[in-house]
Amino acid sequence: MLNKDETRNLYRRRAKRYDLSIQLYRLFGFEMDRYRQDAISALGLAPGDQVVELGCGTGLNFEYVQRIIGPKGKIVAVDLTDAMLDVARWRVAREHWTNVEIVQADLAEWQFPVGVSAVYSMFAITLVPEYDAIIERASGALRPGGTLAILDMKEPEHWPTWLIKLAVWLNKPFGVSLDLADRHPWESIGRHLRQTEYKEYYFGAIYVCAGKKRPTEPLTGPATHG
Repeated sequence: MLNKDETRNLYRRRAKRYDLSIQLYRLFGFEMDRYRQDAISALGLAPGDQVVELGCGTGLNFEYVQRIIGPKGKIVAVDLTDAMLDVARWRVAREHWTNVEIVQADLAEWQFPVGVSAVYSMFAITLVPEYDAIIERASGALRPGGTLAILDMKEPEHWPTWLIKLAVWLNKPFGVSLDLADRHPWESIGRHLRQTEYKEYYFGAIYVCAGKKRPTEPLTGPATHG
């Protein structure tokens, strides 16, 4: 399992080729565009919404969100790795988006804006050891009725051991290891929010999970860190 410095350095090396390498998953039958769009759909976004992306990487998901929230909405995009964010900034400039705020930060220490419409993470949150605490703070930052959604990989229940080890080996360039199977962000959503959606794809290897904040639940201010 990589520590944060190792994760940052790994993604610095992969940043320029990251988008292309993700497309190669199609060769193995992964419908990445569909999974991402399903995760965004689970957020129930509307024009003008303010959205936070955790582990935004190169900004591959911005386009899906922009189609819904429009220019009056806002994306706050947070990632650990400077080189990945450089690509995200290039994408924002290319598309002339003026409503995207790029933030380089450790998610475990970053303070959420309060009252956001939605929070999401795609293929990122499981890599962060403090994922449960982050999901709890994200839940507190949501406006009443706001939604949090996660798209990520998980250990399939019915795959043989050799196939699971092969899948981990294929994903090793992205920091994936067998240890990560013990991290269950979907359970965190169930603890901190009212789960509204759970879908599995690719024979149980990929999931989308979403939860909604109850309308009567109060907002939580920025967290303090000791």
